[in-house]
Amino acid sequence: MDALDDLDKRILSQLQQDASLTNHELAARVHASPPTCLRRVRKLTDDGVIARQVALLNPERLASQLTAIVEITLDRQNSEEMQKFEQLMAGEIAVQQCYRVSPGPDFVLIILVADMPAYHALAHRLFATQSNIRNVRSFFSMHRSKFDTRITLD
Repeated sequence: MDALDDLDKRILSQLQQDASLTNHELAARVHASPPTCLRRVRKLTDDGVIARQVALLNPERLASQLTAIVEITLDRQNSEEMQKFEQLMAGEIAVQQCYRVSPGPDFVLIILVADMPAYHALAHRLFATQSNIRNVRSFFSMHRSKFDTRITLD
């Protein structure tokens, strides 16, 4: 992949703010012709810089939602066990994010469920039944003061 130039960065910046822009709207905002803009977006997508375009939903507007930030420590931290845990988390829709971290716990998860009974059922299914999990430490969000998906391109 080539290094991002100024036009690529302007395109990515605009798409991170609003991916629903038409190609013509995007081209006008980044001061490029529509064919150039379309070609650049396709290349950024083909190169994997744009992983996907999604609609971000506001959980507060949908139903009562509970966000849990969960630290997981495994008994055995070899590569195979770490990958096995990551695969288990990848298959669970309520696990929105899974980070392998250091130092401290082995993983930090961001989990979104309907309520505390739903979290309890998920924790039992995902954590209590796994023989390699040594410790689970959960924190529950009382208020989300910031949420952003943008990546700085400077």
